[in-house]
Parts: sequence; C-alpha cells; structure tokens
Amino acid sequence: MVVKKTGLEKNSVGLLQGTFQSLGQVAPAADIAILLVASFSISGAQTVMSVIFGWIIYALWMITPYELSKLKSNAGSYYAYAAGATEKGGFGPITAMSFMYYDITGAAFGILGLSAFLFLMAPAITSIPYLWILFAGIFTAFIITVTYLGIRPSLKYTAITGLMEVLFLLIGSIIIIIKVGSHNSIVPFEVTGPYSIGFSSIMFASVFSILDFTGSGVVTTISEEIHKPKKNIGRSIVFAMILTAVALIPSAYALTVGWGVGNISSFASHSDAGLTVFSRYLGPVGIILLIIFTINSYFSNGVSKATAVSRWWYSAARDNVIFPESVGKINQKHKSPANAVIIWALLSFVLDVAMGLIYGPLVAAFILEAGTGISIIIVHMFANTSLTVYTRRIHKFNLLKHGIAPSVATIVGIIVIYFAISNIVTKWLTTPNPVNDAYFASFIFTMLWILGGGVIVTLHYFKRKPEILRDAGEFNMKS
Repeated sequence: MVVKKTGLEKNSVGLLQGTFQSLGQVAPAADIAILLVASFSISGAQTVMSVIFGWIIYALWMITPYELSKLKSNAGSYYAYAAGATEKGGFGPITAMSFMYYDITGAAFGILGLSAFLFLMAPAITSIPYLWILFAGIFTAFIITVTYLGIRPSLKYTAITGLMEVLFLLIGSIIIIIKVGSHNSIVPFEVTGPYSIGFSSIMFASVFSILDFTGSGVVTTISEEIHKPKKNIGRSIVFAMILTAVALIPSAYALTVGWGVGNISSFASHSDAGLTVFSRYLGPVGIILLIIFTINSYFSNGVSKATAVSRWWYSAARDNVIFPESVGKINQKHKSPANAVIIWALLSFVLDVAMGLIYGPLVAAFILEAGTGISIIIVHMFANTSLTVYTRRIHKFNLLKHGIAPSVATIVGIIVIYFAISNIVTKWLTTPNPVNDAYFASFIFTMLWILGGGVIVTLHYFKRKPEILRDAGEFNMKS
C-alpha cells in the first residue's frame, strides 16, 4: 500500500465551524425561496409532510456518515468511504461519478437559484436581457474567491450568518403561526383523505424536500482539517440535522397556513409567495430581513459546497481516481485545493448558463435539481452498502447500526427514486411539453452518467489500473 499524507491544514476548525459547514450547504432561507416552491407545486397543502418525510429520510441516511466518520477521517467523504470499503476498491469510481454529477448539477441551486430569486423579488429587471448571467457570474466569482482563501475565513463566514438565519426563520415562523390564529389547520399534516394531494405526490415532492436537507453530511469533507475529526464530525452532523429541522419544518407549515390552505394551489404559481407571506405577517422589517438572509443563504451555500467539492475532489485526485493529480493541487499559502474549486465552479457555471438560456433560470434550476436529487440518493445508497462491507472487513460490524439501519436507508432511497421516476415518466407521457420533456431527458442522462459511465470507468480501473483502486480511499487521519 502507498503511504499518503494530507496536504490540507490540520486542526484548522472546530465543532461550531463543522456544524455550519453542513448547515451552510443546506441553506434554509434559500430553500424557502426556491426548493419549497417546487415542493408546493407538487404536494400543495401537504408540503409540510413532504418536508417532514424528507427530513426523516435524510436523518436515516445520516447514520452512515455518522458511523463511518468514527472509523475513517478522509476528505474524500462518501467517495473515500466507498472506495475503501473493499480491498479491491470496486465501489470507488461509480460513487465518485455519482457524487461528481451531484456536484455539477447541484450548483444550479446557487448559480440559477439566486438569479431566479432576484428576478422574483424585482420583476422589472427581467426585461433586461441576460442580466441573470451577470448575477450568476458574480456568485461564481464570490465562491471561488472565498474558498480559495482557505477554510478558516470561509467557515467563519458561514457559521456567523448561518446561526442568525436559523433564529430568524424560527422566530418568524412562530410569529406567522400565532397571527394566523383560527386559520391554523391539520390539513397540512394529512397523508390520505379528501384534502390530501395523495401519497405518491407527497413522496415525489419529498425528493425536493430531501434536497432541502442535503448537505448535512458534507462536514465529512473537512475531516482532515477539523479538530478531533472522529469525535466532532459526528457531532456536527447531529447538530446540523437538528438546526435544519428547526429552521425548515415550522417554516413550511407557516407558509402553508399563512398563504391559506384553501388557496394553496396558487402558491407555486405566484412570483414571490414566500416574500408575500412574510410581508403580510411580519411587515417591512420581516420582508427586508428575509431578502437579506435569502441572498446571503445562496452565497453561504455556494461557499460551503465549494469547500466540500474541492476537498473530496482533492482526495480522489490524490488517489488518481477520476481526476488527475493536478486537480488536487494545494495552494501552499492558503492550504486550499484551488484547482478543484476553479474547475468545478467554471464547469457548473457553463452548464447552468446553457440550461438557463434554454429554459430560464428558475425552470432550469428545477430541471437540474431533479437529477441532483436522484444522484445524491444513489451516492447515499453506495455509502450505506459501504458501511456494512467496511465494518465487516475491519471486524467492527454491529447488526443494528451497520446492517439493519443502512439497509433500511437504502430501501427507502429506492422507494423515493421509484416515486420520482414514476412521476417524471407519467408527466412526460400524459402532459408532453418542453419542461416535462426536459425533466425526462434529465432523468435519462442522470442514469446514463451514473450507471453507464460508472460501470465503464470501474471496468477501466479493474482492467488497467487495479493497484490504484486497491489504495483508493485508504488514507485515514490518526486522531
């Protein structure tokens, strides 16, 4: 085995920064601005249930990184866990391909989402052709710059603004719920019944709701830089999951009853429904704060995502899996994987602008995020299997934590993917239009990239470079 070392700066950050590395990528205020709109468009008054299901499903998936983080500290995160699960490293390439797809399409949340939000906030500027590309460019330049400067300034920024964001959303939601008074309702919590949109739609909406919470496990990507990683990574995941629930579940309910359960069908079609509800019940101060926190939330998400992507790309490049070593080159002054940050951000920018020019920034964001949701579920499914295989390999297997829990998580993932695919295909067949065609095409391309591309790349390494796979994902910090 080749002995490797980290080029990242050890003990750079602590538990607080680790927690908000995860929460920063969750970006709760930005979720309210765009991803909850997608959920409302599918599950209507039961959107809060899709959010709750999404949180429960994602919490179940977090058992795997929580358990693996106690055994291995590697910036490669899910890729490294999968690559190191077996002696031959067979899970590594396909997990990396799926993770990479999630990274590149998932950037649409920030690059296109911010542009869409600014357009919703000030519709008059939509008359200026291609202005959203300028917003996307500014966003991309910001996240490259902040992440390039190193992990300390980037996570200090996400920690401070993230805590303020959670408190604002919780307090604001409580005020809205109190002011709604007698118009509070149990209908948002119904899964079946005359007022329910149906379990299938709720589960499809949960794909977008899962994306609301996606990011809670990315603190594993700073495993080589956080103080006492085998202790603080797991704690960061737990704290981040609690804070996301506190921020998003009350907000989803508050938006539903604040808009009006009987009128909820118009929520998703309204240009700025979330802003309208906050303005109605919290006045000018509330809406100004929501706008500020939402814009900041997009930037915070971008910084957190860039930090995570650059670290696991660095790890894979160190292993010579998928990426050449040059991608993982460390900037010696700031101790950041600068090349990985720049390459990822520019690839994402080009894809998002191309899609945005075809469909507009908002619809393009939804289309790309559908593929993002499916790809990250597949990443988690490989990670779940890796937990079982790896703990058996090192003789630390526990039936409940390492066998039953990850197996249940994988089964739930398959169910969610089934409902997502069913909904996409049904709409493509019954309601043909350019947007539904694009959703279907996005799904097909996602499957080809992950399964087709993943299998081809894996076979390539098995036949041509088996020694690389044997060493992949084996790096492990001692502490």
